[in-house]
Amino acid sequence: MTEYKVVEIFLSINGEGPKAGELAVFVRLQGCNLSCSYCDTAWANEEHAPCRCMTVPAIVREVCRFGVKNVTLTGGEPLLQPEVKELLLALTRAEMEVEIETNGSVSLKPFAGLSENISFTMDYKLPGSGMEQAMDRNNFKVLTERDAVKFVVSDRQDLLRALAVAKEDLSQSGCQIFLSPVFGKIQPDEIVAFMKEEQFTRARLQLQLHKLIWDPEQRGV
Repeated sequence: MTEYKVVEIFLSINGEGPKAGELAVFVRLQGCNLSCSYCDTAWANEEHAPCRCMTVPAIVREVCRFGVKNVTLTGGEPLLQPEVKELLLALTRAEMEVEIETNGSVSLKPFAGLSENISFTMDYKLPGSGMEQAMDRNNFKVLTERDAVKFVVSDRQDLLRALAVAKEDLSQSGCQIFLSPVFGKIQPDEIVAFMKEEQFTRARLQLQLHKLIWDPEQRGV
C-alpha cells in the first residue's frame, strides 16, 4: 500500500487563495523541486525533513476527525508524491473539497478532471523567486473558473511580469488571479497603486492572513 511522507496535518484558516478566511484541514507533504528565494516552508522541503509515513486510509481518518470539509493539500510540492491521485480521489470520496497548492512546475494534466471537488491554486514563479525558468506554461490551458493563479511579487519588475503573463496566457481563462506580496519585500499599497496605474482589473490583492494573525515564522497555523 502506498505511503505518503506527511510533515504535518492541522486545522486552521486558509491564509490565501479563493477560500481565504475559511477553515480548512492542511495536509503538508514533504519535498519540493524548487528553491524559491522567499520560501517560507523550506524546512518541509528537505529530503530528510521530519515526517510520518502514512497510508491513504490513515490520512483520510485523521482529516475527517476535524469535521471540516475543506482540505488544502500543500508542501513543498504535493504533486511530486508518488500515486498522489490515490490520495486525492480518496479525499473526494470522503466528500471533501480539495484544494491543491502547486508551484507551477509540475504538469496538471494528469490531475485535471479527476473530480469536481478538486481545484488548483497554482503559483507562477516570477523573476524575484529565481525559479521562473521552471514554470510549465502549458498548465494555464488546464485551469478553469474553479482554479486560481497566484503571483507572489517582490518588486515592480515582478508586477510587470505578472501583468504580461496574465495578458499572454490568461486572457481567455476564467480562473481567478491573485497578487500576493513577499512578506517584508513590498508594501501592499505599492501593489494597489500598480493595479490602478495599469488597470489590472483581473487581479485581486491578497495578503497572507496567517502571517497577519500569527507570528510569520509560526508553524501549524
